[in-house]
Amino acid sequence: MDAEAAARRWAAGWERAWPAADVSELAGLYADGVLFLSHPFRPLQPVREYAAWAFADQAAAECRFGAPVAAGSRAAVDWWAVVTARDGTVETLAGTSLLRFAPDGRVVEQRDVWAAEPGRHELPAWATA
Repeated sequence: MDAEAAARRWAAGWERAWPAADVSELAGLYADGVLFLSHPFRPLQPVREYAAWAFADQAAAECRFGAPVAAGSRAAVDWWAVVTARDGTVETLAGTSLLRFAPDGRVVEQRDVWAAEPGRHELPAWATA
């Protein structure tokens, strides 16, 4: 298993699924029993449950992912997104996902750290290829 290639597949899946609010596409990126921590202070949550919750108020989203930093079965990937809620409010998120992959390339562990700010913030130096 090539962790850099697996991380690129993971990022490409998120780039398609996030704007489309596609829970099923995201779920396919993860192994059964994945350890998924979407934020340091949020309890463990199944990926499908998290995605359904996160997408529930999303009217629109755009995102980009940076080049992975990979070693062994692990990778770190920076990401940036602008999400518009159903009420029209806009929020920018920037974070890093720390990933560990199974031999088949699906994620078995994900730990995210991120920050959010109201409004649109371009952050051209974050999550770049």
